[in-house]
Amino acid sequence: MKKKKKPSKEQQKREHYKWVLELTLLAFAISISFSFISEVALADASILVSTIIVLSFVFIGVLFDMVGMAVATADEAPFHSMSAQKIKSASVAVSLKRNASKVSSFCQDVIGDICGIVSGSAGVVIATSISSKWDISLLICSLVTTAVIAALTIGGKALEKTYAIQKSNAILHQFAKTLSIFYVGK
Repeated sequence: MKKKKKPSKEQQKREHYKWVLELTLLAFAISISFSFISEVALADASILVSTIIVLSFVFIGVLFDMVGMAVATADEAPFHSMSAQKIKSASVAVSLKRNASKVSSFCQDVIGDICGIVSGSAGVVIATSISSKWDISLLICSLVTTAVIAALTIGGKALEKTYAIQKSNAILHQFAKTLSIFYVGK
């Protein structure tokens, strides 16, 4: 069996910049998609529906932050033995773990940050609706809405971090099971 040649520093640098460019373009596309969904959904929505939409974005951001943390801290070894038993999700888990920095960056930085930004901008819609419906100062409504969204996002992420570290293998396995439905690999 031939030993795989390690890429040169220059090749590694090129690969890194290529990944950053791909990630940036992906972030742009996902951001447009999430913003479009938010704008369309909030256009004529009630305050209750708008709140549910914002909470959904907060939840998605927290969930993906948890997955990113779990992938970064999981142990690869148990998935090798599962992979030897031809469990499809195990090979997906190994692949995710071997690309932990990319997976973590995508989950936490792309999805998590986009959800934070979209939930914040959607919060403006809620603040404006509350202000006009109940004749409350827009400044007060904006401050309270922004503070609630920030608190839920930060509190949710703080809560999930410890859980993600403690249950990283189980979270990675569940995420890999979900992805293996769509996985077109080995």
